[in-house]
Amino acid sequence: MVTDPLPPFGFTGWAGERLANPYPAYRRYRDHDPVHHSDAWYVFRYDDVVSVLSSRDFGRRSVDGAPIVPERHQTLRAIVENWLVFLDPPRHGRLRTLLATEFSLDVVQDLRGRIRELAWDLLLSIRDKPAVELIGEFAAPLPILVISALLGVPEEHRGWFRACALELEEATSARARRLPDGYARADDAARRLAEYFARAARSQRGGERRDLIALLATNGELSETEIVATCVHLLTAGHETTTNLIGKSVLALLAHPDLLRWLRAHPEFLPDMVDELIRYDCPVQFVTRWAYRDMVLRGREIRRGDKVLLALGSANRDPLRFPDPDLLRLNRTGGRHTGFGFGIHYCLGAALARTEAEIGLAALLAGLPGFELTGEPVPYADDLVFHGPRRLMLEIR
Repeated sequence: MVTDPLPPFGFTGWAGERLANPYPAYRRYRDHDPVHHSDAWYVFRYDDVVSVLSSRDFGRRSVDGAPIVPERHQTLRAIVENWLVFLDPPRHGRLRTLLATEFSLDVVQDLRGRIRELAWDLLLSIRDKPAVELIGEFAAPLPILVISALLGVPEEHRGWFRACALELEEATSARARRLPDGYARADDAARRLAEYFARAARSQRGGERRDLIALLATNGELSETEIVATCVHLLTAGHETTTNLIGKSVLALLAHPDLLRWLRAHPEFLPDMVDELIRYDCPVQFVTRWAYRDMVLRGREIRRGDKVLLALGSANRDPLRFPDPDLLRLNRTGGRHTGFGFGIHYCLGAALARTEAEIGLAALLAGLPGFELTGEPVPYADDLVFHGPRRLMLEIR
C-alpha cells in the first residue's frame, strides 16, 4: 500500500549523477511504493522481483500480440522475435536445451585460456599509454572477441562484427524512442548480420567445424531464421552487458581503494568478488514481463496484459535480503543476487560473463601497476536498462 505518494517512475529524465547512481531513487520507491504504477508496473523489492521472475503467470510476450519491434523494420523484427530471451515455453525450452551444452560451466572452463590470451592481447596494446579510454579500448572489444571465437567468426571480420553490434544496440526500446533513426540503423545492421550468418550456416551444414554456428546449422531442428536470430542474439546479449560489467566494476573498485589494493595482492579472490560487483551495480537494471492473468502483488491489482518492469538493481540493494546493501563487500553472504535474472530466463551466458569479467579484471590489475580516473567526467549511456558508462578515461601510472 502506498504510504508516501511519489512522482511517476519512468526511464526518461535521468541524467548526470542521478543516472550513474539510481540507487537512492530506487530506495525511495522500495520503501514507500514497492509495487508502483505509472506508465507500467514497477517492482522494487527483492522477494517480489524473484516471485514474478519465477512465476509462469508472467511471460515475455504481450498478450495482445503487439510486435516487439515496429512492423516496418521487418528484418530486425523477425530476428528479435526469435531471440531466446523473448520466447516462452515450449519453444524457449527447446532452444535453451540445445544451447545449454555450449554454455555449460565445463565448456567455459575450457575457454579460460583463450579468454586470457584475448584479454592480455588487448592489455598489451594499451599498457604503455599514459591514459586509456577503458570502454572503447578494453571493456567493449573483449566480449566481442570472445563471442566471435565461439561463433567461429574470422579475425578479419571482427571489426565489422562489433560495428554491427553497436548499431543493433540502438534498437533497445529506451534508446529507440530517443533516436529518430535508431530502429532504421538497427534494421540495416540486422539485415547485414542475417545475410552473414545465413551464408555461414549454409556453408557449414555437413562440415566438420565445431563452432557454435556449425552446432546450430547441423542440429536439424532449427530453421534458418532461428539459426540467424540465435547468432545475432548471442552477439548482442554478450556484448553490451559484459562491457558494462567490466566498466562499472573498475569504477566501483576505484571508489574502494583499500579493496582494490587487497585484490591486487590476492587475485585468487576475484571470482567471488565478481558476483558481489554484479550485485552492487548490475549491468542490466530492469527486465520486462507481461501478466498472463489477473493477480494481486503486495496489495496492488495487476490485470492480465499489464506490463511489469522488474528493478533488478533495486532488488540487489534490498536490505531485507542483503545486510548493508550499499556497501561493496568481499565474502558477502545473504543469498543469490538477481543480476542474471531468475527462473527459466536466468541468463544462459552467466558463467561466461563471470569468467570474462574475472579474467579481464585480473589482467588489468596484474598488467597495469596503477590506474586512476583522470578527472574527466564519466558519461553514462542514456539508458537506465542497459546501464553503464559510455566512456571511462583512466590515467596509467
